[in-house]
Amino acid sequence: MAPRAYWKGYLRLSLVSCPIALYPATSAQEKVRFHQINKATGHRIKYLKVDAETEEPVASDAIVKGYEIDKGAYLEVSPNELAAIDIESTRTIEIDSFVARAEIDTLYLANPYYIVPDGKVGEQAYAVIRTVIENMKMAALGRVVFSTREHVLALEPRDKGLLGTTLRYPYEVRDAREYFDDIAEQKLPKDMIDLAAHIVKTKQVHFDPSTFEDRYENAVVDLLKRKQAGQKITAQKHERPSNVVSLMDALRRSVKAEKGTSDKQARTKPKRKAMTRRKLKSAS
Repeated sequence: MAPRAYWKGYLRLSLVSCPIALYPATSAQEKVRFHQINKATGHRIKYLKVDAETEEPVASDAIVKGYEIDKGAYLEVSPNELAAIDIESTRTIEIDSFVARAEIDTLYLANPYYIVPDGKVGEQAYAVIRTVIENMKMAALGRVVFSTREHVLALEPRDKGLLGTTLRYPYEVRDAREYFDDIAEQKLPKDMIDLAAHIVKTKQVHFDPSTFEDRYENAVVDLLKRKQAGQKITAQKHERPSNVVSLMDALRRSVKAEKGTSDKQARTKPKRKAMTRRKLKSAS
């Protein structure tokens, strides 16, 4: 089944526009998820919405949005009033400006979306906009509304289409100085830096996401399989890292360890592990 579009509207560059559809570029659906159940009955837990003061259940149609203006005092806002906020980006992604992609701080990158033409009619206009962005070798900045919230969107070419990534607003990004200002400056010996650089070079590889292994996810699947088979589950003991007092000694040991690892890898050709989710059989 084809994925369902998350958002549909128009992409516009000045007077050139085309209908588009946005699809989330990432998904967490394959991760193992747990439900909360009643240990005594094995039934799922159901949550009720209750009044915080009276503790009486409240029907969904009786619940409204409220903004706290004082302790316990709320300004009620209805869905119709929120819908009255009519901004152009609720239906159209207007490209406002272009920036060098390298200038976008990674802290501001939020969620990625695939942007595709919605129907054959607008494919040529889509191609024009995409080609212009690619030729400029920059990212295009526009705005889009998801669930009443407006987001800044950075668009860049990807394969034959466009990738749009929502950007965080400045108030959503914490100031690094609050965390790093108290870190003391260190005068490091050159030989110490050289040893660390040597370790880095022995670990240098090309970026290849297919080699990523979600070890926790795999361990959870294995645990569930063992539980389903009736095996007893016990916690494994892990050795603590050795306490090396001398940093230089630790670096020298690391160099020797990395050399031994690289020699072993050179003798043995690694086998790539297929990254497929292992399904559990339903209990009969």
